[in-house]
Amino acid sequence: MAQPKAPRRTRARILETGLALFNGFGAPNITTADIADEMNISPGNLYYHFRNKDDIIGELYAAYESAVLPLLELPGSRPPGVEDLWFLLHLLFEKMHDYRFLYRDLDQITSRNRKLALRFADLLRRGERTVLEWCRSLVRSGQMAAGEREIGALAANVTLVSTYWMSWQRIIGMHGTTKSGSRETNLDHAAYHVLALIAPYLVGEGRALIERLGEDYL
Repeated sequence: MAQPKAPRRTRARILETGLALFNGFGAPNITTADIADEMNISPGNLYYHFRNKDDIIGELYAAYESAVLPLLELPGSRPPGVEDLWFLLHLLFEKMHDYRFLYRDLDQITSRNRKLALRFADLLRRGERTVLEWCRSLVRSGQMAAGEREIGALAANVTLVSTYWMSWQRIIGMHGTTKSGSRETNLDHAAYHVLALIAPYLVGEGRALIERLGEDYL
């Protein structure tokens, strides 16, 4: 006979509930009282685990960071290709979507939490370095034709577009309306537009892949 599952601990439930509410309504619009009400617990019970909303956001950011950092490592066994980059972008946008409140309210969250702002800036710089390293590898393997100055600009622009993609998509009303309206389709659309920044510098099969993706998602 299967044993009944142990109830989730209150701390984990606070984080889960906070994430859902922040993603749904935006972190600035949710208070600790809202989280406690949603969970049907007293505010005092919540404050036993977290001093304030910033503590909840900080722990959620730490979980996001720990999920993203391993993705920013280049494959070590072989030179990466464009298809590897396509897959990486999908994984990154999935994680960004899971913690999308961080990007939706990025300016407000970082302006009131200096420690988190510094950590987020470090993560963005790490992502930019990954793109830089990835492009250099593509150049070495003959899949890309670009100089260091061009690669540097590409790395910065890829980071910029990726960071603000979901906000842009939400503002212009695209989210949930492309093709089947599915979450997966929107991730495809985002990944394609990021790759489109690199496409003019690709040669051979990598360039052909981007052109095929453009036919599928635009």
